[in-house]
Amino acid sequence: MSDFLLEIGLEEVPARMIAWAQHELLKRVELLLSRERLVDRTGSLVWTNEGLPPGLHDGLSLNGAQVAKSFSTPRRLTVLFKDVVLKLDDAKERVEGPPVSAAYKDGKPTPAAEAFAKKVGASVGELLTVEKPKGKYLCAYVERKGRTANEILAAELPKEVLGVSWPKNMYWRAGKPERFVRPIRWVVALMDSEVIPLTIAGIAAGRLSRGHRVLHGEGAVTISSASEYKETLRKAFVIADVSERRHIIRKALDAAARTLPGARWREDAALVETVVHLTEWPTVILGGFEREYLELPEEVLVTVMRDHQKYFAVEDAEGKLAPHFLAVLNTQVDAEGAALIRHGNARVLRARFKDARFFWDFDQKTPLRERVNDLHSVTFHKDYGSYWKKTQANLGIANDIVDLIQVKGSTVDRGALHAATELAKTDLTAELVKEFTELQGIIGGLYARVQGLGETVAQAIYWQYSPASIGDPIPPSVEGQILGIADRLQTIGVMFSRGLEPTGSKDPFALRRAANGIVKILAESDLALTITELIGSVPELVNAVENAGLESRLRDFFRERVQFWLRDVRGFRYDVVNAVLGNIEYGRVQLGWNDVRDAIKRAQDITAKLGSADFIAISAAFKRIKNILRQAEERGYALGNWADIRADEAKSLRSAIQSLADGVAKLREQRRYGEALALIATLRPAVDTFFDKVMVLDPDEKLRGANLALISGILDNFSSIADFSEIVTA
Repeated sequence: MSDFLLEIGLEEVPARMIAWAQHELLKRVELLLSRERLVDRTGSLVWTNEGLPPGLHDGLSLNGAQVAKSFSTPRRLTVLFKDVVLKLDDAKERVEGPPVSAAYKDGKPTPAAEAFAKKVGASVGELLTVEKPKGKYLCAYVERKGRTANEILAAELPKEVLGVSWPKNMYWRAGKPERFVRPIRWVVALMDSEVIPLTIAGIAAGRLSRGHRVLHGEGAVTISSASEYKETLRKAFVIADVSERRHIIRKALDAAARTLPGARWREDAALVETVVHLTEWPTVILGGFEREYLELPEEVLVTVMRDHQKYFAVEDAEGKLAPHFLAVLNTQVDAEGAALIRHGNARVLRARFKDARFFWDFDQKTPLRERVNDLHSVTFHKDYGSYWKKTQANLGIANDIVDLIQVKGSTVDRGALHAATELAKTDLTAELVKEFTELQGIIGGLYARVQGLGETVAQAIYWQYSPASIGDPIPPSVEGQILGIADRLQTIGVMFSRGLEPTGSKDPFALRRAANGIVKILAESDLALTITELIGSVPELVNAVENAGLESRLRDFFRERVQFWLRDVRGFRYDVVNAVLGNIEYGRVQLGWNDVRDAIKRAQDITAKLGSADFIAISAAFKRIKNILRQAEERGYALGNWADIRADEAKSLRSAIQSLADGVAKLREQRRYGEALALIATLRPAVDTFFDKVMVLDPDEKLRGANLALISGILDNFSSIADFSEIVTA
């Protein structure tokens, strides 16, 4: 058993692309090694994540011991595997050939049989047959000489490396087909201390890596063995382990902030991840700026520091922004060097703040209300029109939503909502937003506040784009929630009506994210709205002829997003999600996915009952009932009248259904699903006895119809919470 190391050396890779590539390379190499039987994965396998965002992996443990680890810096992607087999044993493998029906004709071998025999190095008479579900096939047992790990990796590894997916790729060798995010400059491939003879994109593997571009210089770094990789690079001023760099950066930020009494750096996990992937040898310096700039809103100052300079904001003991910043460097400097860098960083930051202050003052000369007509000249989409047109559509949707929730007893400031919706996009014409596009919406809300338009209007505009991601909060006000839903829904409707819906992994207009935002708002707010009601407000549905099928496509799209929310965000089991999202008709309204909060509540209560033996048995019975009814339909058997049942067990089941149906319906109406599920579970004895003693598909047509009607009655009366047949019971 040996340690296997692969390092791909690159020109600097954009920080946002590194984490996924590190994860994918690890996965690809692991699959290759497992497929080729170069590693033994018998036991408890756990993918680990100490250095990458949620959902990505940087290592693998087996029976509690780490067997694989990945590393990355802006200039390299690396994987290290332990306990790799050096050489496979010789083995006899069965090779399957053509069907016997194609291999022989009139008892004589066909060219297909002869070709297969030649392929396996045998005569036709030596070929064997094997029975498979689809019939008999020719086969032969062939001696396979065990290959070495180096032979396998040399042949297969280049394809896996070049198969790593990137948001953008480039060609860098004239006339060559390889594409990668950046040019590959070196490759290290070692089995313990032996170089693996492979070539990737014209670069032959060796043991020569590179250290820090500045602190070490361009001289090569010799990796003597796979196990010494991390420490060898450390001596060349490269911290290869992502989690270690993160720890160093956080400690350095803490230490620098503590030099200011009562100060702390403002937590920003996303920025931490960015600087982690921008550095190989991180250090931190503290800088400052003039207090006069604190007159600008914090949102502006923090955005300038964070998004434009990659600086961390500093706050005082009361949580207010302090006139300081923290910069993460990719180098190590002495006191004199730190002073020069601090001065340069402060000078750049000061210039950006001056620009922001100028634009802020300049924008106030034209209030938001006077900018509405300017939206005629701002294009929303070339095939749709301007943001002025979008705003009018948003107003219509927002009014529809207000009508819907007021009917259900909710209250909303219609005037403030109208003003916020009308002015929501006007900051697109503001100079500050043109300069700092990240502040769209936020700037509009701040301008609305200083221009005296009222806090309700300002808050709604400010929060209109939240949540931008699953982890973001929803708007705190009802008006902001409605504005956010209306704006997203209008965008989705326009794009779908023009055939621009997401396909596969492509979603150029971020429509999935927009729908996720709507689902999150519905899930976490008190808005009494269903998705079907919202879809009905899409303006494009008015032209039913031109947009035939639009409503159905929108319903399918939102159902998928609710499924994503329940399964991937809330973490419910896939079978519970399938049960909850079944198209259940109750009161002539499909409740499976339409009411998001109701779907969440049902999923929670079903999850709580999964351990109950009675619930498991009832779920299995529902599955059996659906299968029987499906078979009956396929055979053309009709449902009869359950009044015609004869068996005592059937009569007992009918009585149980009748005695429980009203109680379950009332609990369902009150959304007391846990109690309703407990009541349904009490059917188990009657159901079990019925299936044990009664032949449902009785030869007697009248009796068979009565039995089918009886079990159909179970579905009719007790499937208003979920499709229990979807629950996995084994």
